Amino acid sequence: MAAGVIEVDTVEDFNKLLNDAGGNLVVVHFAAPWAPQCQQMTDVIGELAKDNQLSQVRFVQLEAEKLAEISEKNNIIAVPTFIFFKGGKSVDRLDGANATDLTKKVQSLSKGGAVASPPPHPQKQDLNTRLKQLINSAPVMLFMKGNRQEPRCGFSRQMVSILQEKNVSYSTFDILSDEEVRQGLKAFSNWPTYPQLYANGELLGGLDIVKELVETGELESQLPVQIKLEDRLKQLVNKAPVMLFMKGQPDAPRCGFSKTTVAILGETGVKYDTFDILSDNEVRQGLKTFSNWPTYPQLYVNGELIGGLDIIKELKESGELESTLKGDN
Repeated sequence: MAAGVIEVDTVEDFNKLLNDAGGNLVVVHFAAPWAPQCQQMTDVIGELAKDNQLSQVRFVQLEAEKLAEISEKNNIIAVPTFIFFKGGKSVDRLDGANATDLTKKVQSLSKGGAVASPPPHPQKQDLNTRLKQLINSAPVMLFMKGNRQEPRCGFSRQMVSILQEKNVSYSTFDILSDEEVRQGLKAFSNWPTYPQLYANGELLGGLDIVKELVETGELESQLPVQIKLEDRLKQLVNKAPVMLFMKGQPDAPRCGFSKTTVAILGETGVKYDTFDILSDNEVRQGLKTFSNWPTYPQLYVNGELIGGLDIIKELKESGELESTLKGDN
């Protein structure tokens, strides 16, 4: 990291930095470690940070995919992208690696120059559609407070204990992380409390119902046949000739990298299926090991990993993307 450039690793640190900056200009570089253009622009903001006339400006860099919540909020669709903040609010942006334009914007905005309107936010996905996708994202889905490693209420802790004791393979969603889902699912399922357990997209019930099923010996019969994670991942990557594992859905991507990938694939006209890795933490973490590829999105053709956004861009630039998607390569 260039001298004078602040690296941010958490949402909390990012929000604190904006608050502490007051009315001073904050220049945030949304970057990715695999993109050489980002390194070039890191060097540029490092030089700007040395300028005594810009001593009140704070230069910040964060990994766009790692802090997807911030990237989504600021409509980041590619790297490098720069967002300019004043008073905690976005006032301008610069897409791409253009050192001259970046320098001009920094100099102008630091002196109180005119600012552009903030970029529009992407359209939100319909809640019921999202709830259906979450419920059906795994054969057994548990909506709980916290996660299986750290349940955040006694009922959730008991439910996790039962499922683990019965060797049930299941995925979870932390309803404390998303108030919209937390409230919406109560109405959608007509079930007012948590945890809620679903099997094959159908609500089984809460802790009391699951306990009754255990006591009567009926729980196993209410659950789908359990398969190992590796077998499930193999099924998923082979679900369609072209499979994209992304954050969100094609009509509502939830990170800039996924949004850019969807746009590129759409230009080819080749049909593809998707899986929202935000809906299933077991798949999200397991696929990284399975494919030996640490980031998302991930593109598969005929069950074989092609790569992430950087590889897809290279294939597009070389004119090989469409033939690769068709399995000609």
